[in-house]
Amino acid sequence: MGPTHDNARERTAPRMDEAHVPRRDGSAPGMERLAAVDATIGYDRRTVSEHLSVSVPDGSFTAIIGPNGCGKSTLLRALGRVLRPATGQVLLDGRAIDAYGSKEIARRLGLLPQTSLAPDGIRVADLVGRGRAPYQNLIQQWRGSDEDAVAAALAAPRLTELSGRLVDELSGGQRQRVWVAMLLAQQTPIMLLDEPTTFLDIAHQYELMELLRGFHDEGKTVVTVLHDLNQAARYADHLVVMRDGNVVTPARRRRS
Repeated sequence: MGPTHDNARERTAPRMDEAHVPRRDGSAPGMERLAAVDATIGYDRRTVSEHLSVSVPDGSFTAIIGPNGCGKSTLLRALGRVLRPATGQVLLDGRAIDAYGSKEIARRLGLLPQTSLAPDGIRVADLVGRGRAPYQNLIQQWRGSDEDAVAAALAAPRLTELSGRLVDELSGGQRQRVWVAMLLAQQTPIMLLDEPTTFLDIAHQYELMELLRGFHDEGKTVVTVLHDLNQAARYADHLVVMRDGNVVTPARRRRS
């Protein structure tokens, strides 16, 4: 009898070796798809990280971990083009991320921040439908493909029966699943999530991480900031460990 799914995962836990760090000239060796290269990032006049280089392998489940205030969320926001590095750059598919148009980047990369506020009076299906905005314009508005994408995004986290409910009426765990569904409706190959399990109870944390594992198994690159080391060890195959604004051990497990 073969190993169980969980046991197989445990035997392929992230290894603290084989770092994949971008070259200083900005090129991306190996399987890197998203990378910060010699980047200095922060807020206003406060620098959080200086000369930071880190990469995200294509198809990985990457967890960014470290103590509070070490720069995890700052790095994720830079990777998601929310923050622009003061020096250095972020590369996406070998190009500077700033070279992409807004809708083009939104079709390649989706970001779920740590805290998200839904408009008052919006229903679940309508909020999830906002994930389709990158595919619409004055000529091409709502189409059948958008309807299908929203239906699939609602089904994945089991929200179909709640599609007509007001988001404000939902529990914290349900609301978090709605935000993940909106990100899924965006249909990007790369998903960035900033501490998605914060404020959820243990059962809902497990449910959400299993959902993200499913997206990864389908071929998506998942990058998430986590504060729970056990979750990182259980689900990630690539770790980015941070301390005092620096990446101390980027590593990926070996593949046979």
